[in-house]
Amino acid sequence: MLSKLAGLPQSLKQYLIITGNYWGFTLTDGALRMLVVLHFHQLGYEALAIAMLFLFYEIFGVITNLVGGYLGAKWGLNRTMNIGLAMQVIALLMLAVPNEYLTIAYVMAAQALSGIAKDLNKMSAKSSIKFLVSGNENNKLYQWIALLTGSKNALKGVGFFLGGALLALLGFTNAMIAMAAFLFVLWCFSLYALQGDIGKAKNKPKFKEMLSKSHSINVLSAARLFLFGARDVWFVVALPVFLAQIFNWNHWWVGGFMACWVIAYGMVQSIAPRITGNDKIAPADGKTAIKWAALLTLIPALIAIALSSDFYIKISLIGGLLVFGALFAVNSSLHSYLIVRYAGEDGVSLDVGFYYMANAMGRLIGTVLSGWVYQAYGLTACLLISTLFIALATILSLKLPVNDTQVTRQQHRR
Repeated sequence: MLSKLAGLPQSLKQYLIITGNYWGFTLTDGALRMLVVLHFHQLGYEALAIAMLFLFYEIFGVITNLVGGYLGAKWGLNRTMNIGLAMQVIALLMLAVPNEYLTIAYVMAAQALSGIAKDLNKMSAKSSIKFLVSGNENNKLYQWIALLTGSKNALKGVGFFLGGALLALLGFTNAMIAMAAFLFVLWCFSLYALQGDIGKAKNKPKFKEMLSKSHSINVLSAARLFLFGARDVWFVVALPVFLAQIFNWNHWWVGGFMACWVIAYGMVQSIAPRITGNDKIAPADGKTAIKWAALLTLIPALIAIALSSDFYIKISLIGGLLVFGALFAVNSSLHSYLIVRYAGEDGVSLDVGFYYMANAMGRLIGTVLSGWVYQAYGLTACLLISTLFIALATILSLKLPVNDTQVTRQQHRR
């Protein structure tokens, strides 16, 4: 086994190390979210107070993706990835204190640190792959990005289950210590194994260059914002509350269902190149993004019609959610490939960081709207907003490059 690993190409070894880092971090990230929700629910916190604990996590994700891309280009992606791992260790240890110290403000600060760590790790992992695949191997790039993205989301769902198990077996404090110890070992290995200054720009990046000057990246980032806003506007708050209130599901049923959905979503993401037909033939492009976004637009609209008509509500919602998840997974994986494809060779993390800043902004907008719109108007209204957002993402995708010549031309204009 070890001899086989030793004989692998260097680029593949580095990809496996980066993927392993991302996997380990993702497990703790998913487990931490579930641990915080369940533990603070046990302590008697109301739902709004628990939701507030994650506010800084999302806000700092927006900031980190923007600044993190600049730091990745300046310092190298191996350094930003290792910084993210170290910060997550600190965030976990911050929460390994007696309950009387776990005030809302204190936990929000720890979650802010965790949010910074998560987006540094994600930006570094996805940007790094650009340098591990030859410039003309776009199909291979798509496959590697899809596998990294899909496996990450599947493991995040596993992390939800892990968080519940750790809380039951070890308790909140010991669970934090155990996860911190695990990540510390992973961090030490990463410091040793990740080689070179992956992604470090040849020309010293300027701070003002954090904002993308590429038309294709600006368009894709705007489409990503609406795409993820469309998911979270009904998935994050509205759906779990609806399942609990209308279907009378308990917390374990709701949490288990959402975790299974995330795992299945990740599995579909990992095979997206096969689904779109771009694993062995012509690489995916703007036309591919338009087609799959347009198809996704139909799903929340049909679910909204079914709910407003009282048409087999359970079957319509659960079945519609499964179809939405599969199509959304393809769209997400496709976008994750296109941003790395469109990014410039020098300072790729600047472009990727800007793009994931838009992604985080979409999640933040969707999360806020999910709670407010559901409380004021119900789940059907959330689904209609979701439909509008995906339609806007589809329209924006019309302006994406449709072949390699257009991509290269736009990269040279920068």
